Amino acid sequence: MEIKKNVPTNTVTRKISDLDNPTGNIYESVVIIAKRANQINAEIKQELTRKLAEFSSSSDTLEETFENREQIEISKYYEKMPKAALIATEEFLEGNIYYRNKSEE
Repeated sequence: MEIKKNVPTNTVTRKISDLDNPTGNIYESVVIIAKRANQINAEIKQELTRKLAEFSSSSDTLEETFENREQIEISKYYEKMPKAALIATEEFLEGNIYYRNKSEE
């Protein structure tokens, strides 16, 4: 998954009116952001699982556990990534999330 460079890695204080403007309702905006964050989280998890599967072996036991430098680097990269909620919020504020209201259709 390609992460944009302008996404903050820490929590940012935001104006409620900025989140409220696109939908007209803060609660709808939060639900949209939460659903997108779940999608992002699932994508990241699949990607990480696929990368770490290369290092797994079927005969691992507690005695045979060893450090794998590449596996540690991959894990550190994913730990330093911004959280899914921050990515989703940034996408929402930039207008990059498509959503529709079923009650208006």
